[in-house]
Amino acid sequence: MKNMTNFEELIWRGLVKDVAGEGIEEKINVPGTTFYWGTDPTADSLHLGHYSSLVTAKRLMLMGHNPILLCGGATGRIGDPRPTAEREIISIDTLNHNIDCIRKQIDKIFGGKAKLVNNYDWFKDYNYLDFLRDVGKYINVNYMLSKDIIDRRLDTGITYAEFSYMLIQGFDFLHMYENMGCTMQVEGSDQWGNITTGIDLIRKIKGKEAYAFTMPLILDSTGKKFGKSEGNALWLDKNKTSSYELYQYLLNTDDAKVEEYLKVFTFLTPDAIVDVLNRHIAVPHERLAQKTLAECIITDLHGEEEYRKAVQISEALFGGDLTGLSAEDILIGMKMVPTINLRNSISLLELLVENGICSSKREAREMLQSNAISLNNEKYTDENFVVTNAIAIDGKVIIIRKGKKKQFIGVFA
Repeated sequence: MKNMTNFEELIWRGLVKDVAGEGIEEKINVPGTTFYWGTDPTADSLHLGHYSSLVTAKRLMLMGHNPILLCGGATGRIGDPRPTAEREIISIDTLNHNIDCIRKQIDKIFGGKAKLVNNYDWFKDYNYLDFLRDVGKYINVNYMLSKDIIDRRLDTGITYAEFSYMLIQGFDFLHMYENMGCTMQVEGSDQWGNITTGIDLIRKIKGKEAYAFTMPLILDSTGKKFGKSEGNALWLDKNKTSSYELYQYLLNTDDAKVEEYLKVFTFLTPDAIVDVLNRHIAVPHERLAQKTLAECIITDLHGEEEYRKAVQISEALFGGDLTGLSAEDILIGMKMVPTINLRNSISLLELLVENGICSSKREAREMLQSNAISLNNEKYTDENFVVTNAIAIDGKVIIIRKGKKKQFIGVFA
């Protein structure tokens, strides 16, 4: 492919929806722009929806720009208006805990090279009357009502706190413009109204131009955005969504979405992405594009070792090598597999029936005789074989497989 400018590559990857500020292409093409991306600490982990934006911010950093990553200790106390209903207010202790967790995640993703800020630091001592005088007088209520997110809530009702959210986020941009040299904001497209409020404040108060662009919201194959409000969150915390779970999800990405995801979520060059897609088309059943996607995301989030374990656990479910996997690896990685508690020194026949793996002794014998039962990927046919923790991984865990598709995790107390 021909050499592209930074902005052209963002367009090619489908990362630009709305833009603000004359000359934004040059701001992106020439290294050195300070920009910010923000999120509110509504949970103790970010999820894949956040990651789609964070990857773009990291991409800008690798292009030579300077990222400021904001975690909203102030805005999180109110909550960004949702399209349907008011957000639940969380306690201050929970909020602060979430901030600590999220900042660690962000710092790891950016290799400690991004400036991390909390907007509570500049709001905690800001007098309410001064805020109204300094900021509120510059933003017309009719202007605020015209914003899409506000307009959609007028029929069902919106609290004054939520209504004020865009003033607070708008001031964030102004504050960082004045104190940190931040001239550009980068967010998901659902933040456009808040972004333009900040640009307007900078223009009216400072008489200067600011810049922004939004990214389209990334949707799954069912048309839903990734996020906890949609009930399909894939958490960046590997203890909430294991690398294996993430690997399985990405491995099963629809072919219709995998090109989009490779462009959005990976740092592969355009030529490398085209090459992967061409090789994928030649042998689609091998799912090369999906495997490449999973490798890129998991390695960036959790490292090469976690990716290797995710692949190994996936293969272990289908008879692969268990060497090197610990009981903890299996319990964390396979937490979605049904778990049963095992008593020591139990016959294999009793184990299968007592734990509902087989519905009767007759079915258990049929499964054993047809070579359809395996323990830790070893086939067993003797119904009288005594199962003890001596054959368990770390003396604790046994992967029990019935046929080709049913797996169970047996755990010794």
